Amino acid sequence: MTTTPTTSTPISKTSILTVPQPLAKLFSYFPLKTYPPLNPIKVPIINPLLWIHPPAPSVPGKESALSADIECLKWQAHIALRGLQDISVRWDISEEGALGGRLPNLQVPSELARDVDGELLAAHNIPTWIDEKVGELDDLEGFKDVESRDESHAWISLLEGDVHAALVRLLKKNQFPSTHFFITGFGLGVGSTPTFLFYHSVLQMPPSTTQRPIENILTPPPAPLSGFSSILPPYGARLLPSAIASRYRDAIAALSERLGQHEWFLGSSGPTALDAVAFAYFHVLLHAEDDLRIEIARRVNLVHWEHRVRERVRAAFVPYKNAQ
Repeated sequence: MTTTPTTSTPISKTSILTVPQPLAKLFSYFPLKTYPPLNPIKVPIINPLLWIHPPAPSVPGKESALSADIECLKWQAHIALRGLQDISVRWDISEEGALGGRLPNLQVPSELARDVDGELLAAHNIPTWIDEKVGELDDLEGFKDVESRDESHAWISLLEGDVHAALVRLLKKNQFPSTHFFITGFGLGVGSTPTFLFYHSVLQMPPSTTQRPIENILTPPPAPLSGFSSILPPYGARLLPSAIASRYRDAIAALSERLGQHEWFLGSSGPTALDAVAFAYFHVLLHAEDDLRIEIARRVNLVHWEHRVRERVRAAFVPYKNAQ
């Protein structure tokens, strides 16, 4: 039996679904155009770049690169007082864009990855970077003896306790109508909604992420609202404005007396982390619009000390060209 081969006829591949003519005509007015991709030009990171909260508003010609946020200002002072210079700062990045949602961050050139974007460091990694640049501190951390080093922790607690609580009370009372300094998520500074938190200083690394209300800032903590002899369980906190103000005045008086005529706190031969923290608070207090400022301004040694340290810290930073 002979089989005759047959040639298959190709089937036309046409869609049975077509666009209605009126709709096709409508689409013709909106042609789809494809543009080449945009490759942004990245500026290589050459110098260290510190991301901070914005500085306080200032008049033209007197702009400052010092952050209005106490936490950022502590780190700026710490970097400058360790002897580093030519640090760029930018404040056009919100804290949501920072590592862990927290400023400051430090962007440094990447020596290993050769990445033009460099490497981004969280705040608790900044001391390690500083040590790599200028060398590690000795066991005394820059203080003259062990007793002074241990005493410095007490003064840090005083600043971040009684002094910080007075600032929180002031800003809560004013509801931020006329001051440039207020509470952000991680300290005192420029922001929108106050959250009364307390964070560890540069002497207490790594930083804590635990949120603490204002009553936990004070040492000893205030009495509960229910009273100790009440049959009800203790609740709330009895925060007396007069008591907070009194403790603030005592703290400033003690700091002024302890500084005396020394160049640095506790008679150290050079700046320490305590000086960085003290400067951040004094700088904010001297720009407050309340009796808190007067309490600092009436002590000549604190005013002169803050002015001298401010010039040194300010000289270490230059605004980044894209910061707005």
